[in-house]
Amino acid sequence: MMLDLTPPKEILDPIEIASRDEIAALQLERLKWSLRHAYDNAPVYRAKFDAAGVHPDDLTSLTDLARFPFTTKQDLRDAYPFGMFAVPRDRIARIHASSGTTGKPTVVGYTQGDVDRWADIVARSIRASGGRQGDIAHVAYGYGLFTGGLGAHYGAEKLGCTVVPVSGGMTERQVTLITDFRPDIIMVTPSYMLSILDAFRAQGIDPRESSLKVGIFGAEPWTNAMRLEIEAAFDMHAVDIYGLSEVMGPGVAQECVETKDGLHIWEDHFYPEVIDPETGEVLPDGEMGELVFTTLTKEGLPVVRYRTRDLTRLHPGTARSMRRMEKITGRSDDMMILRGVNVFPTQIEEQVLKCAGLAPHFQIELRSEGRMDTMIVHAEATATHAAPEARAAAGRDLAEHIKSVIGVTATVEVHEPSGVARSEGKARRVVDNREPG
Repeated sequence: MMLDLTPPKEILDPIEIASRDEIAALQLERLKWSLRHAYDNAPVYRAKFDAAGVHPDDLTSLTDLARFPFTTKQDLRDAYPFGMFAVPRDRIARIHASSGTTGKPTVVGYTQGDVDRWADIVARSIRASGGRQGDIAHVAYGYGLFTGGLGAHYGAEKLGCTVVPVSGGMTERQVTLITDFRPDIIMVTPSYMLSILDAFRAQGIDPRESSLKVGIFGAEPWTNAMRLEIEAAFDMHAVDIYGLSEVMGPGVAQECVETKDGLHIWEDHFYPEVIDPETGEVLPDGEMGELVFTTLTKEGLPVVRYRTRDLTRLHPGTARSMRRMEKITGRSDDMMILRGVNVFPTQIEEQVLKCAGLAPHFQIELRSEGRMDTMIVHAEATATHAAPEARAAAGRDLAEHIKSVIGVTATVEVHEPSGVARSEGKARRVVDNREPG
């Protein structure tokens, strides 16, 4: 039986339950500072503002932000390595960077004040997830240039947790440490949590007997179906955390354990917009579009209207006064278009999880056949459905689900147990083997 981990109101930051007028007033004050800071101290922003014919003094209301230009990942790549910094390099306390798998990495810098504020918002996120001072936090996000591990680590320490900095990999050892150290919290990508679940079962250990009370999962899209799978397997709460290195790292938004109805954006530090990805027009709350963030308190590398490429909607607050974003359903740049139908990996995941006999591991392969693109879904059978006939039946079942629910025809190949490549970090859901041109 999962514990009630609802935090008492008296331990919340006052801004978490402030009125919308109070939040908006703080945002406007901080937004004016952030735009001025970027314009005065980052030549890239001065050039972008001047080219767009806008000046920080033009912002007199929150809606005026729509007049300012967007920032993209390419802007950070073009400024590689330190051209986006808004403070002298010797004031930068830490540098993180993306993996750079699609070009030059994006480099971000943090002053000591940024690092401290980041720790504060991650601590707030862990508390919203049900974590408390004195809990043991098992951090299985990757450490290093990736922001996940150190971001989670500093936040857990700030809250007063005992941190086990395991990082990713060595999956059998993860199970041993969870069993022996008895952590209350695990922070990890959801796909790697499934690998840890497999390792529990392989070692004959009942995951429901573990000490874990809550899992804080982020760094990749995941579905409510996967939430239910993990919660049932471990008898623990599974909540979503959101962030990206260009804006800060983990802790930009957090799902509250008492509602699990979307992620509350910490709007005292990050101002959200949702735009039409084609036109750039700002959309009303409640409409699906691309998420855009402007930092309100970041010194080392402020970002103005950063296009995340993540697709979501904004909704009013529930457990907190700050607005919620829906769980990310996909990205505008990882959307697949097959015969005119938009398809996201999370949609495939939902169908995999519906099929009896399939493990929750899959990979999508795209191929060219003549003038058409085709999709092959690589799934794997559970141990009880490893026989060829059972695998074939599960494959037919999944193909039918994909066709009837998503509206595309897919070839499904169901492999033997453990036949789909595992990830120790972000899952590689799509392999594009299409011919160029």
